Parts: sequence; C-alpha cells; structure tokens
Amino acid sequence: MNKKIYSFKNDYSEGAHPSIINKLKETNFLQQDGYGDDQFSLKAKKKIQEEIGNNDVDIHFVSGGTQANLIVISSFLRPHESVISASTGHINVHEAGAIEATGHKVCVVDTKDGKLTLDHIQSVVDIHEDEHMVKPAMVYISNSTELGTFYTKDELEKISKYCKDNNLIFFLDGARLGSALVASGLSVSDIVNFVDIFYIGGTKNGALIGEAIVIANESLKKEFRFLMKQKGALLAKGRILGVQFLELFTNDLFYELAKNANKTATLLSKGIKDLGFGFLAEPQTNIIFPIFPNDLIEKLSDKYDFYVTDKVDESNSAVRLVTSWATKENIINEFLKYLRELV
Repeated sequence: MNKKIYSFKNDYSEGAHPSIINKLKETNFLQQDGYGDDQFSLKAKKKIQEEIGNNDVDIHFVSGGTQANLIVISSFLRPHESVISASTGHINVHEAGAIEATGHKVCVVDTKDGKLTLDHIQSVVDIHEDEHMVKPAMVYISNSTELGTFYTKDELEKISKYCKDNNLIFFLDGARLGSALVASGLSVSDIVNFVDIFYIGGTKNGALIGEAIVIANESLKKEFRFLMKQKGALLAKGRILGVQFLELFTNDLFYELAKNANKTATLLSKGIKDLGFGFLAEPQTNIIFPIFPNDLIEKLSDKYDFYVTDKVDESNSAVRLVTSWATKENIINEFLKYLRELV
C-alpha cells in the first residue's frame, strides 16, 4: 500500500500546537488541586471571561464536543422536551444517538447549507401542537456548521430574538467556533450576547483535547458541576484542560490557529475553482466540499486521504477536504499541482 502524502479527513489529525505541549511539560511536576480547581483552570476561566467581556458567565472545561452536547442537552431539557437541529447537525449524525439515548428526541430539518433559519425552526414548532408529541424546547446550531458555513451576526440575532420570544433555549456547538469567528469577523463577546449557552472548541483548533462550555443564561448555571460529574466529565486531572485553554487565549493563539486553517482552505478552494470545479456548499471556513468526477476521486485517493460524502450524480461526487491549524501552504500547493496534472 502506498503511503498517503497528507490527510484532509479532519482538523485533529495532528497532536497539539508546540506551545501547548511545552506548557504542559513545563507545568508537569507542579502539584495542583483536582477536578478543575487547579490554578491553570481558574486562570484560564478568568482569561476567557476577559475575552468575552463578561465576568458573570460560568465556564466549565470538558474533554470533547460530543460530551459537551450530551451534558448540555440532557441537563437542560425536561423528559418530554426535544431539541431542534439541522439534519446535518453533529447531534443528529455523528454521536451514535447520544441525545436520543437520554430520552430526548432530535427534531431535524433539511437545509441546503447546514444552517437553521427562522422558517426552519417555526416549521418544527408548528407541527408539535400538544401533549401527544414532544415539546421543542431548545434550538441547536453548529458554528461553523458541518458543511463549513458560518452564521452572520444578523442571522444569530434573529434566531436569538425568536428563541427569547418563544421560550426556547439557544445552544451553539462551537467545536469549530474559531474558524467561524475568523471568517465572520465576530468575537466571543458577540456570541455571548445571542445564545444561552455555547462552547469554545479546542480539540479542533490546536489543543490535544478540550472544549470550554460557556453558560450565559443565569437560570442554567445552577449545580452544573453535579451534572458534569454524573456524566463522567469532571476530570481528576482537569489541569490538562486548564493549561491548554490558558495557552490558547494568551497572545491570541486561538485566533491565529483558526486563521491558518481558514487561510489554507481558501487557498485550496480557489485553486479548485480555477480548474472549473463546483462545490456542494460555498466554501467559507476550513471545511470545503468540492465536486469531482468519480474517476478523478479514485486517482486523488491514491495519494491523499479524505472522505467522499455525497453522490451528486452517476459520474460525480462531493468530497470533504478539511484543513487545520497545522496545515502548511506547501501541502496545498502540492495537492493543487497533482490535481492539475490529473485534470
């Protein structure tokens, strides 16, 4: 079997940014309290609060995105309540039924770009009329989405107002929030004004593991650590998460890593467009979905790893190419050179 040149399968194939590895090494023998009460976690929480511009938000570190989604949704919904999601949403597709396993239905809507609109949300609310059905009580979005698109400030504002007016919890999955913020020009201080709860993804933006859950809605804060412990999320060595987020939010490292992921994806999508190929969704962040002839995909896969996601027609399919905080421009240039040779 030929060794592949590079994997475009995801943005967590590499370990972690060197400064994070170095910081973990430097602090390794410093004894600390457990379960997130270490000095690094406490400082990281303060640092994120400063970045958000709000000292009243509660911040909790967990190991990964599925764990964050599971804890948040199962904690804040009553037994008969459901969550609204795009059909492409991570909670609907890639979490092995984790949400449904807690007894909460995921009410899905098909979208062309992975984003929910007010019409989408209203359509779910409208058909759940009475106590013979589940009651939609939460709106879940990913930003950036699973199709690599992002929400604008206006879109977030509209969904936020709708949720407030209709007593729905607004929850934002921020596994790739860095890429969304860099692409949209928004900041975490903007996000906190719109949603009740969100999380800042570290796993897919240069950390070894870790997401930072941010709770803005006062009514959702009570006893959250109990809920984390019950779901296995309160780590004895919580320092590992604290050290990483403290480093990510020092000297704008979090944003710099996201910029690299987006920049290399933009370079990649431009090169593909210049060769005349289209896309399943308009490239916006670090995940792109070009449409290639099937025979071309087969040849590309000899040297590169990626996922084939959608059958467009009998002769063409969409593939998913993901760049990361660690992707180098020379890798993109080599891929495009090989693509040109095949074309």
